Amino acid sequence: MLVFNKRYACYTIGLFLVEVFIAVFINDSFIRPFIGDVLVVILIYCLVRTFWKTRYHTAALSVLAFACTIEILQYFKLVNFLGLEKYKIIAIAIGSTFDWKDIIAYILGTMTVLGLESKRSKN
Repeated sequence: MLVFNKRYACYTIGLFLVEVFIAVFINDSFIRPFIGDVLVVILIYCLVRTFWKTRYHTAALSVLAFACTIEILQYFKLVNFLGLEKYKIIAIAIGSTFDWKDIIAYILGTMTVLGLESKRSKN
């Protein structure tokens, strides 16, 4: 069901700004590649919950499946296959390098969402 949830919209905007800050100002080997991937799953989850009223389990696991699918497509060099390497923003958004650590980050982001939402739903 389509809805607009102001709370999740604010979370989405906040997380997006954090992701932009990380991308622009942080160039290290942990926060940018790992924490950024943990946060991106939470960001996408919040975006989904901004517009769709669905159970949090369903949304979180769907986002995890989506993120893992994109990661697997990176293994098969989707950007090169589609000839998108010259479009820098699209190439960065899709990614071009498969890494198991990214999947671990996505799982940790999903576990964070599930934990926070479970705690919130009990209150």
